Amino acid sequence: MLILGIDTSCDDTSVAILEDRRILSNIVSSQIKFHSKYGGIVPEIASRKHMEWIWNVTEEALDSAKIKLKDVDLIAVCHGPGLIGSLLVGLCFGKALSFSIKKPIVGVNHLEGHIQAVFLEEKFPDFPFLSLIVSGGHTSLYRVDDFGEYREIGRTRDDAAGEAFDKVAKMLGLGYPGGPVIDNLAQEGDPLKYSLPKPFLPGTFDFSFSGLKTAVKVLFKTLGIPEGNAPDDFKRDLAAAFQKVVVEVLIEKIKMALKAEKLDKVVITGGVAANSLLRKKAMDLKEEGFQVYLPSKALCTDNAAMIAVAGFHKFRRGIKSDLFLNARAYLPL
Repeated sequence: MLILGIDTSCDDTSVAILEDRRILSNIVSSQIKFHSKYGGIVPEIASRKHMEWIWNVTEEALDSAKIKLKDVDLIAVCHGPGLIGSLLVGLCFGKALSFSIKKPIVGVNHLEGHIQAVFLEEKFPDFPFLSLIVSGGHTSLYRVDDFGEYREIGRTRDDAAGEAFDKVAKMLGLGYPGGPVIDNLAQEGDPLKYSLPKPFLPGTFDFSFSGLKTAVKVLFKTLGIPEGNAPDDFKRDLAAAFQKVVVEVLIEKIKMALKAEKLDKVVITGGVAANSLLRKKAMDLKEEGFQVYLPSKALCTDNAAMIAVAGFHKFRRGIKSDLFLNARAYLPL
């Protein structure tokens, strides 16, 4: 089966072609240069760029896969959660393709796509397993018992981890997106130079990063350092200290959830899963007897291949959508 996947949930325009779960093409067109000067994503700009690029990205995906549109057997499209304007572009385009080539369409939850990204790799876990989705919009823990069988056991109560990375990077004057820049800077800094609070929320699997973000802001004021104009040594050390605290919380929550749910396998995915320290500390869990699965960095960030594989598994279970499928900014899994 040839599946055409579409993801326009945020600021990346992505179209992929899969043959069952084998990637034939996975094109991602980034809008970073259009949003970086604002320090974050501007929803109106994002949706307009999706409209400009969606057909060209689709053509590139088809050409790279060496197939024609008529060869596609299934359209899988992300319909939430995400920015509503961005979602509508991909969804309306997907429904138009479905109608024009008379092929079925299936709507996919963006979070389900992140979880199932691991099934695009050669090695993937058996069910059940724990999944941490950690990105700019989400920080959630799920117990996954089968395709389509998910139970949320923890979530962020305020900011997602990726959002905290972006906000701290903005304070440091590092630009957008902040995650990769902080990751690079932290490798040159002293993570013990500044003491930051660890937002652990004892007795729960939930997360909270707003207080940590506030603590960074207070540190600027205490040291008399202007936001956006910090010296280089301060940038390096604060980046290392901040990253250390975030990763420690994520890893400790994973261990707690694995033990509580009596699981021995964890999948870590989402944009922040590309962070080098998180990947290193996650692999250290193997020494404690846990199996760890980390999709490649390209499959951790938003992409249409993960939407396509999730759509493939939904279709195999007999699930289809119709042309009344609508976009949802908030869509629990």
